Amino acid sequence: MHKGSLVTPHYTLYLALCMVLFSSFSLMSQYTDVINSNRPGQTVSAYAVGKNVLQAEFGVSYEKQDHDILRTDSNIWGSDLSLRYGLLFETLELIWEGTYQTQNISFLNFGESQTRTDFSRNRLGLKYLLYDPYKNPERNTPNLYSWRANNKFQWKNLIPAISVYAGATFNLGDNPFFSGDPTVSPRIMLATQSRLSPRFVLISNITYDRISSDFPEWSYIISLSHALKNPKWSVFGETQIVDSDRYSDVLFRTGTAYLISKNLQADINIAASYKDTPTRIQGTVGISYRLDMHKDVLIPIDEQEGGENGEVPRNAMKQQAKNTSKLGASKKELKRQRKKDRKKGMDENSIIEF
Repeated sequence: MHKGSLVTPHYTLYLALCMVLFSSFSLMSQYTDVINSNRPGQTVSAYAVGKNVLQAEFGVSYEKQDHDILRTDSNIWGSDLSLRYGLLFETLELIWEGTYQTQNISFLNFGESQTRTDFSRNRLGLKYLLYDPYKNPERNTPNLYSWRANNKFQWKNLIPAISVYAGATFNLGDNPFFSGDPTVSPRIMLATQSRLSPRFVLISNITYDRISSDFPEWSYIISLSHALKNPKWSVFGETQIVDSDRYSDVLFRTGTAYLISKNLQADINIAASYKDTPTRIQGTVGISYRLDMHKDVLIPIDEQEGGENGEVPRNAMKQQAKNTSKLGASKKELKRQRKKDRKKGMDENSIIEF
């Protein structure tokens, strides 16, 4: 594929996504009380970590590769690190992702071996949430009379949160894994996330990477995670399709994560490839930690039902709950007063009804 034929249309698409990314920001809260990690899979959540939240996601892996056609065997040790930071807005996230690995490869036909060491992943970008179906407070209101209504699958749950990503992949020095690639190459992604039920979450990513290189790469990935009865445990299954003139494959992953505390999560996963050029089997253990510097965000009252111009703190719902509690207490006092009045022979119609 000729490099010159890629530049104009692909850079146009890249710049268009950048314009969407920075065009009109809205204040929708992404912050959660507990850590929200992209691990243990490879999918990227549509949601940001929250403004002023710094999150690190680290893993160590071992992979076995056998290539039937090239007649090679490889043992690969790798470490990967993702740093995520909620930047400027609740919906904006800055992400750096790096994977540094050492591959010991044996060429069986020649009786020789070689060691390759460098970054197999080194990229920086911004992710922005375009649409959140749960911004509407009615979507978050539980049915107080039916457990089934709150936990069953509903078609509207398929409507996903949508985010876009724009960034670049960096190829520093003479990288043996991506020989000939430019130093900086654009990367774009579309991420969606649907909460199918309180226990099931569906995430998908469509990524176009190394756009300005001779071997641009498409990646399609979908992941389904399930929270177990013990909410600290979750499991997931994931499928990824990689399509490039350099390397194409279908990968499967599964694993589990455990929430140690609200800011700390541990995980483990295994992965395997569909084909034998090469055959890939990988195991990974990881940990995610969040440094929580988040503060309550001010949101416009006119975005709330019956509101007018102005701002209120994000914890307004807590205050509303307190007010409701006080109203319930007042009702009880009035009922006790009504009983006293009845004993005194007062007309029941003179008592205010609630």
